[in-house]
Amino acid sequence: MIPIRDDIPSSRIPFINIGLIVINVVVFIFELTLTERQLRVFFYQFAVQPYEYFLYFSPLNRGRVDWTDLVVPLLTSMFLHGGWLHIIGNMLYLWIFGDNVEDRMGHVRYLVFYILCGILASGAHIVSDPTSHIPSLGASGAIAGVLGAYICLYPHARVLVLVPVLLFFFTVEVPAWIFLGIWIFQNFASGVATLSVETAQGGGTAWWAHIGGFVVGAILVWAFARRVPPRRVVYYADWDD
Repeated sequence: MIPIRDDIPSSRIPFINIGLIVINVVVFIFELTLTERQLRVFFYQFAVQPYEYFLYFSPLNRGRVDWTDLVVPLLTSMFLHGGWLHIIGNMLYLWIFGDNVEDRMGHVRYLVFYILCGILASGAHIVSDPTSHIPSLGASGAIAGVLGAYICLYPHARVLVLVPVLLFFFTVEVPAWIFLGIWIFQNFASGVATLSVETAQGGGTAWWAHIGGFVVGAILVWAFARRVPPRRVVYYADWDD
């Protein structure tokens, strides 16, 4: 199922959410200007490589991994993408669900929340696959945190989704808790399946970063979201009807 839009209007312009999308797109355009070799070097420098975090504290390190090799990628990796489908899918989810979460948190708190979810999602991936040398990149972990927050804040919102059936496409509205519930279940099932294979990044997807980000977002949302005044609750209820 491909989300198209939700039915929750924003009461303010989501400056941070739009800014995050613009930054991701600009960085991706920069990636397109690089040769294959330059892109590989770029990813290995600015994406997360789980093994480095364990090597740093190992007696075998001997200066091979510096602390900047650990800190910088935690931030930069969430603005990198490996292809058109990767960035289009991530930005679509961020566009649909991020504005409402920013609306409830406020601009500054939303930015802090987003970055924190991205960092902790990378941490979940590092723990799940500690020996991996494969660069992990993408906004998926941070966006998963946004989805975790959204399902807590707007469980009864309705999401218009595009459903492919053979060669045809149909649209249907489903409650947010069902759509996002299916999303996290699929990710969890895929993540569990990869635990029995050589790498937990099965199929090139860091499933546990998605799961970790979603769980972190669902927990942290209560510390970041503002209490909705009664008139706002009534407004949304009337709008949904």
